[in-house]
Amino acid sequence: MKFTAEQIAGILEGEVVGNPNVEVSRLSKIEEGEEGSLTFLANPKYVNYIYTTKASITIVNDSFVPESEITTTLIKVEDAYASFSKLLEFYNQVKLNKSGIEPQAFITEGTKYGENLYLGSFSYIGQNVSLGNNVKIYPNSFIGDNVVIGDNVYIFAGAKIYSETIIGNNCTIHSGTIIGADGFGFAPNEEGEYNKVPQIGNVIIEDNVDIGANTTIDRATLGSTIIRKGVKLDNQIQIAHNVEVGKNTVIAAQTGVAGSTKIGENCMIGGQVGIAGHLVIGNNVRVQAQSGIGRNIKDDEVLQGSPTFGYTDFSKSYVHFKNLPKIVAELEELKKQIINPKNGNNG
Repeated sequence: MKFTAEQIAGILEGEVVGNPNVEVSRLSKIEEGEEGSLTFLANPKYVNYIYTTKASITIVNDSFVPESEITTTLIKVEDAYASFSKLLEFYNQVKLNKSGIEPQAFITEGTKYGENLYLGSFSYIGQNVSLGNNVKIYPNSFIGDNVVIGDNVYIFAGAKIYSETIIGNNCTIHSGTIIGADGFGFAPNEEGEYNKVPQIGNVIIEDNVDIGANTTIDRATLGSTIIRKGVKLDNQIQIAHNVEVGKNTVIAAQTGVAGSTKIGENCMIGGQVGIAGHLVIGNNVRVQAQSGIGRNIKDDEVLQGSPTFGYTDFSKSYVHFKNLPKIVAELEELKKQIINPKNGNNG
């Protein structure tokens, strides 16, 4: 799709300086701008590129005044970075605004769905499923029986949503994600083998949740595994059965949360963090990457290490850890002097 500078300025409530009819069909970095592309200038470090960029349109702050001739048409706004982000969101909505049921998609008779549904080829919709308005389900996706999905939900190619899952409004679930698989529940028997414990709960995803590619969220043994409103999960995260993640918490890639742990609100958890089961993590907790948590955590703690301890203490200790060979050598020398004082320096 093509947009003119005048149309874009209308979306951003900006002012056109240059040709209002110039058209763009793609986005670019300012240093890589080409004819027909749109870019932005927010960081002063990149100001020199505005005089050489070939981009047809550049979004700039109101305060920007060129010091020499430019060829790009300007759109002046209050905040160039925020406006460009708004434009990216708009562009993404236009790009993803598909509708209709494609050939080879299977939708069970009796499924309820709202307006503007998109169902890609080779997708499967099970029995007694309810889909809201503007739901987009991309090819090769699976939606199990009795699943409920709210409005404005994107489920990208190859995602698998097991039965009984409930997904709220304005959620995005990326490719390869599996929601509602059995939790890891096994009980040893007298023969030393393991019997499977049936996992008959479900998963609840509340509103405004984003889930990255290849992330897995297991169904509860009983009750629900719950991802609260506004949670953002990165790629390749494991959320075990009966876990609860509090609202507006963000978790980076390759983190694993074991069963029945409760994570509070507004937490920030780095990549490759391991969290043991049956713990309570407080609100506003910060956990640095590659940390291991094996105890309950109070509100507002900042943690690092494995097992974790206070971030400040960890940083101080790490300085000494790096100097450990030198410290050991000094201790050995002191030991020698104590044992053989004649070898010491008595001056």
